[in-house]
Amino acid sequence: MPYARFPNVTVNEVTEENVKLTLENTDLSMANALRRTFIAEVPTMAIDWIQIMSNSTVLHDEFIAHRVGLIPLTSDDVVDRIHYKRDCMCDDFCPDCAVEFSLDVKCVDDSTRAVTTRDLMSSNQKCVPVTSRPRESDSTDYGLTDDILIVKLRRGQEVKFKAFATKGFGKEHAKWIPTAGIAFEYDPDNILRHTTYPKPEEWPKSEHSETDEDTAQAPYDYKAKPSKFFINVESSGALQPCNVVLSGLNILKQKLSDLQVQLQHEMAQEALTIG
Repeated sequence: MPYARFPNVTVNEVTEENVKLTLENTDLSMANALRRTFIAEVPTMAIDWIQIMSNSTVLHDEFIAHRVGLIPLTSDDVVDRIHYKRDCMCDDFCPDCAVEFSLDVKCVDDSTRAVTTRDLMSSNQKCVPVTSRPRESDSTDYGLTDDILIVKLRRGQEVKFKAFATKGFGKEHAKWIPTAGIAFEYDPDNILRHTTYPKPEEWPKSEHSETDEDTAQAPYDYKAKPSKFFINVESSGALQPCNVVLSGLNILKQKLSDLQVQLQHEMAQEALTIG
């Protein structure tokens, strides 16, 4: 293959929330394909069906259903074992294609009762709201113990529902997107001038900049082409960031393989037709 490339990937940093990568020896289309795959093609679990039995809160049923659907659920240990609902042979929901959740809260005090993800009970402890997963007791990072608010109740109000989480990906709905954001940079010194700064000297320098402190941006080079890409994958908590990257790579590889097989098939059919 005369145009085959062998990209290099360097992992710069791995945390519970982020993975920082440097991608080299490839072009912008491939780097952007990876970015889009991480966002829209990597499957996760999210609540997709809900039956509200009782709701006397100030929020109507659709509002609560929407808020519950956007709660990120831990998916690392279950998403590969769960079937897509459209591929399952069951009539309704079963453990092979869904995880059941339930919530039943009533306020009996004069003070306001906050209904949060802590009140959301799961039938599978490997698929729970990200704020309910086990964490180290000595963790002092901000936000690690903050439950996600669903609704607030006053005395006498209640909310009760049953829900099912299913497998999906971001192309179908945003609630299945595994990333909170992906930073994507390929020209830290603005050599290509794809970005126009009103006052370059007042703009913050990139952490990947190779110019000195007194130089706002590098000289323009119209012959330059992007070949080095800095990617920061930030997880929503549904998947570990390293799993987002590995799953995205496997999915893109499979799609390219399917495309190659289909192209070879079409070429073979065309050769038979001509012959």
